[in-house]
Amino acid sequence: MFASVPDFKEFYTECDINKEGLECLRLLNEIIADFDELLSKPKFSGVEKIKTIGSTYMAAAGLSGTPGQENNQVGSEPGQHRARTGSEPGQNRDRERQQAQIGNMVEFSMALIGKLDGINRHSFNSFRLRVGINHGPVIAGVIGARKPQYDIWGNTVNVASRMESTGELGKIQVTAETSDVLRKLGYSVECRGFISVKGKGELKTFFLCTDTSKQQGLGLS
Repeated sequence: MFASVPDFKEFYTECDINKEGLECLRLLNEIIADFDELLSKPKFSGVEKIKTIGSTYMAAAGLSGTPGQENNQVGSEPGQHRARTGSEPGQNRDRERQQAQIGNMVEFSMALIGKLDGINRHSFNSFRLRVGINHGPVIAGVIGARKPQYDIWGNTVNVASRMESTGELGKIQVTAETSDVLRKLGYSVECRGFISVKGKGELKTFFLCTDTSKQQGLGLS
């Protein structure tokens, strides 16, 4: 999942009134800190924050094994392993667990939108989140000799990023494959149509109907 606050770039200014941009960054820190706070909720225990890039928040679900789950390591490069964030061929139980993680990612995204609404109310702003979600296999690992950082790579990640960057304010955009899983979980989605995605050509995408999802309150844990 990639969730960004595109309007923050226009909001950020450096002038004497806001102490050369310091006040703007304080607000951004408050937004990100509130997002981080959601990770402590038991229902989001499977969600991993990967990093922030400016005002964009990157997270993933299903990267680490849970008790009773197969280890996802397959002995590739040292310090790296294949991690599954979505459905792959396997047992039904694994598939159900992976689908639940996708639902969990959606619930987390909606919680982020709720947090931002709260911040808007007390800071008198009108920021809106633009979210993109995709699922599938990724490469996960830690690289670098100085300030090493855990990260994930792969086509799945690239497409998720494109789902965000080509999305619309206040909406969660997903791929056709992810929309199929969300339908099975009881979510409502609407087809946006085909959009041009750099390096991928035309991709059929869907917007999640968030109001319906909130009413259902799936309560994934």
